[in-house]
Amino acid sequence: MTEQLPAGAQEWAIETRGMTRRFGDFVAVDQLDLRIPHKTIYGFLGPNGCGKSTSMRLITGLLTPSAGSIRVLGMEIPEQTELLRRRLGYMTQKFSLYDDLTVLENLRFMAQIYNIDSRRAKQLIESQLGRYQLDERKGRLAGTLSGGQRQRLALAAATLHQPELLILDEPTSAVDPENRRDFWEKLFDLCDSGTTILVSTHYMDEAERCHGLAIMESGAKRADGSPAQLMRELGAKVVEVDGENLRLLKQQLGELPEVVSTAQQGTHLRVLVTDTIDDPETWLRTAHPELVTNRQIRAVRPSLEDVFVHCTGNNAAKGEGTRQ
Repeated sequence: MTEQLPAGAQEWAIETRGMTRRFGDFVAVDQLDLRIPHKTIYGFLGPNGCGKSTSMRLITGLLTPSAGSIRVLGMEIPEQTELLRRRLGYMTQKFSLYDDLTVLENLRFMAQIYNIDSRRAKQLIESQLGRYQLDERKGRLAGTLSGGQRQRLALAAATLHQPELLILDEPTSAVDPENRRDFWEKLFDLCDSGTTILVSTHYMDEAERCHGLAIMESGAKRADGSPAQLMRELGAKVVEVDGENLRLLKQQLGELPEVVSTAQQGTHLRVLVTDTIDDPETWLRTAHPELVTNRQIRAVRPSLEDVFVHCTGNNAAKGEGTRQ
């Protein structure tokens, strides 16, 4: 039986408890608990196959959960999915509009899908064309647009009916960095105007832009919080080690039980050391002088990539790095 969330709980735009989805013996989403505030950008960060897209489909009602409860904008899902769809915008990774229709025709078609009356639809379409720099391209076939232009068209279509909640499934995977930055500026504009946004990504720089973030692996949530909080509460210390023969040093350091991970970045190694070691530099120089003699070691600020590494893989299997 599905667990019922408290009636009238409006504090959260999205609240899930024990949300689970199984496909036969395979668990795609494993007891996922979420509390996402209104008017924020919340991200799912994780590799392909970690459960990001399945979680989004459960939240939108496109899939039925195997267990757990889901409440979105005050509505029980999947029971009230049809009501939710009127207040929801959804943009998939793959361009899902019609290549053989013009920009304007695609937006007019979406207005009909959303059942917007013709006068209101004309006003909204004109506004979207201006907001997403599509005015001069409204007569072009969607299939002839560049990747960034298609992305803007998809976002214009997904937000045409001014939804309260916008779901974006890896929306920037096929565009260049400049268009990605511009896209995120548009998201912040939408959020500032009152839209709640749930976005999945595998880009660390995009994840750092989110107000809140869930790091996911194998269908489970490994960490949850603001990017700043997650970096602050990493549970490991980070040092950079310079010098020669870094590939050999990487292998040697990786064999130490106190070292969480190592990664080469140019002319130095970035080394995560468990926080049971108070001073990683002193520890390395006293416990393993043969590895770091004549090498420079410096403590550095943790990054979100460090958090991701610490919360997933072997560390998660050990029960480390998980935050609720």
